[in-house]
Amino acid sequence: MKPTTVLVVDDSAPKRYLLVSWLTRAGFTVRQAETGGEALRVLPGSDVDLVVLDVKLPDMSGFDVCEKIKTDPAYGTMPVIHVSAHAVDVVDRTQGLNRGADAYLVEPIEPDELIATAQAVLRYYSARRRAESLAERMVRLAEATLAINTSTTLSGLIEAAAAGAHEIFGGPVVVLTEGVDGEGMAAVGSPPVVRPWALPDDDVAVGSVVRTDDATAWDVVRWPEGESVTVAAARLRHDRPPVWLAVPTSSQNPGFPVLRQLSQTVAAAVEAQRSYDEEHRIAVTLQRSLLQSRLPDVPGLELTMRYEPAAAQTEVGGDFYELTMLDGRLLVAIGDVAGHSLHAATVMAEVRHAVRAYAVEGHPPGEVLRLVNSFMRAVLPADSATICLLTLEPATGRVRMASAGHLPPLLVTADGRQFLEPHGPLLGINAPRPDDFEFVLPPGGTLVLYTDGLVERRDADIDVGLAALAEAASTVESNLDAFSRRLMTELGDAGQQADDIAVVALRRR
Repeated sequence: MKPTTVLVVDDSAPKRYLLVSWLTRAGFTVRQAETGGEALRVLPGSDVDLVVLDVKLPDMSGFDVCEKIKTDPAYGTMPVIHVSAHAVDVVDRTQGLNRGADAYLVEPIEPDELIATAQAVLRYYSARRRAESLAERMVRLAEATLAINTSTTLSGLIEAAAAGAHEIFGGPVVVLTEGVDGEGMAAVGSPPVVRPWALPDDDVAVGSVVRTDDATAWDVVRWPEGESVTVAAARLRHDRPPVWLAVPTSSQNPGFPVLRQLSQTVAAAVEAQRSYDEEHRIAVTLQRSLLQSRLPDVPGLELTMRYEPAAAQTEVGGDFYELTMLDGRLLVAIGDVAGHSLHAATVMAEVRHAVRAYAVEGHPPGEVLRLVNSFMRAVLPADSATICLLTLEPATGRVRMASAGHLPPLLVTADGRQFLEPHGPLLGINAPRPDDFEFVLPPGGTLVLYTDGLVERRDADIDVGLAALAEAASTVESNLDAFSRRLMTELGDAGQQADDIAVVALRRR
């Protein structure tokens, strides 16, 4: 620790000599000033820890000097000890203490009394500074914890942790964890940057541990000259690698309370993010396994389909599609079962298979929907779904379509864009169904079917989304897959949408 520096302020040279001698022999580093003005000029930016201040000064009273010190935000927490041979009565001592002094000594002063008073005052202020520093760091820890726990990706999480650690400890930091590919990833610098970095080989038990390392072991970032590194490792499960947090040793409070808490917070958030990512991968894998993976090759038609799971859901959803050739006609279906859950996915699978089964029997689209609706009301009475179903003759372009509460398909031809309106009640409701909607898809015409995740947003009317879809489809690429991919990119919130998206597009050559 650096020596404690005391500023002695007294206009009497003999008295100043005595005070300086006593304090120097006690191990203090001593600076001197003869007037209050000189003392106030010395203090800004200095390393003074304590002021020993005479009450009677030639330019101003020691009471005024003390008051100026205590009200200056730059060094207002500096302790002051008054000494006086003249202002010795109760009123003087009371005024001195009321105006900010931490102690008041009346001459004659014994050396031991001065030294003991100085040490007592410094102990108090040292404890106070530690408590204030810890309290301030705990506030910043709470802010960092909020940022960490609101991150939606692993890289964003450790970036937030590194930014929070820099705010708390005020120096270089490293936050290191295992990435989704099993390799180490570190957030370093301010603002933090995520880069690959090897995980230490150390075997860390479940819990947390703090140790001091040589800075060269963590040279992913530049540390201050001569600085060692304090490293906290937190591990929540024996089958998971720990999270590492490295900071300058000089930045630490005794016992490392904030560093330990921050490392455990990061470890808990990383574990939660890993669990979420794993659940999401499992959900998406299950969802895709229930959907059609290959499209039929139909002469005279171009077909494409795209599916994007919701970014904000770990559960599987109920979006589905179907493209199958039956008796020379292309059967196309797209639908959405209400909800996000394993149950919604199973209902989706049952509805999809029921559509295929009734279509194989040769029923037209409207009759298929009527039969599927009867099936749902008998077997799945608590569920509902929307669906748009059509058959297309590739040679003639003749389309026969029926809808059960689904969003209108978009027809794009040389004459413009048009939303088709094959109305009908959604599946699960006992209501009469209208006749099938029939039209001809002209050569070069494109038909786009989609689920509500493409056009529906919580903060906007559905008509806004439909208008955006029509605008995006004003140009149709020669490559139909590129077209559908662009629709997903422009309208799907860059992969951050709150609902699943399914898009089926077909074009008659």
